[in-house]
Amino acid sequence: MGAVEREPFKWHSTISYKTVDKIVTRGYDTTELVEKGYGIADLIFINYQARIPLVEETKMLHYVMILALDDGLSTPAAISRLVAKGHTILTQAVGGSILAFGHAYGAFQAYGRMLDKYLSRAGEGEDLDELAESLVEENKGSLILGVSGLMLKDPAAKRVFARAEKLGVARRYIDFQKRIVKAAQKRSEERVDLDMLGAIGATMFDLGFSPEATWSIVAITRAFGCGAHAIEEEEREPRYVFGQSLMPKELYDGPPERGVPSLKDREKVARPGRSKTLEEWKKNFEERKRLKGSGYSIVEEIEDPRKLPRKSK
Repeated sequence: MGAVEREPFKWHSTISYKTVDKIVTRGYDTTELVEKGYGIADLIFINYQARIPLVEETKMLHYVMILALDDGLSTPAAISRLVAKGHTILTQAVGGSILAFGHAYGAFQAYGRMLDKYLSRAGEGEDLDELAESLVEENKGSLILGVSGLMLKDPAAKRVFARAEKLGVARRYIDFQKRIVKAAQKRSEERVDLDMLGAIGATMFDLGFSPEATWSIVAITRAFGCGAHAIEEEEREPRYVFGQSLMPKELYDGPPERGVPSLKDREKVARPGRSKTLEEWKKNFEERKRLKGSGYSIVEEIEDPRKLPRKSK
């Protein structure tokens, strides 16, 4: 029998296409959009939601993106500067900054799925205040409540909600997050209030963006600021070559210097990593927890959002 002929593999996309004379996204010619005055925030709505947004929605997204663009020498900015130290291509430094967005840094995926989980119960007739109380109680100590002591002096988070309400785009997520703040404040022994995870997350969800889209948009927005940090590192700081950077001994607090045993004497100091009894295993485990850099003392506090159940389509 001859070889079975089949159609060669090809990518398909509902998002966009490009021909010799135009680029079209979600059905709109991008050149025409720009020529008629639409901006980057409008294009983000079109790309992620396949719709032209209300003027008020565009203004709100602009507000969020400006707040998210730079955060001083935050983790992503510091990463971009460290990568730039290697005299890499600039885009590598910016890409490195985006890689700094793990689910413990702006965990919009985990936060959004948590809100959806509890709000789905509201459709079954449960009271929103009671749901907020349950959320706080069942997620006690979680870093993804959108409530913390980080913004007690900075009014930025509350101003995000105030702007959303003024523009008329505040809906069920902002309302529910406010209830979560009140529930957390009643239960917390320390002062807590709305933080930027809760402010940006709830606002973006009310604008119609999914948790995944929110994370992507915020990370890319922050990359603009990180690009400036990488450029400044190249322009302002001295250049280094491989092996030039030194570390003062004063910054080292590990075991003291010790002689290297000969291979003949190796068995006198060598220790097996295997434990033969549960008691021996527990003792070794506790010793390893005190060994910084081993990973044994790390406690994973935030559930990996990739392992959470996805919504059925």
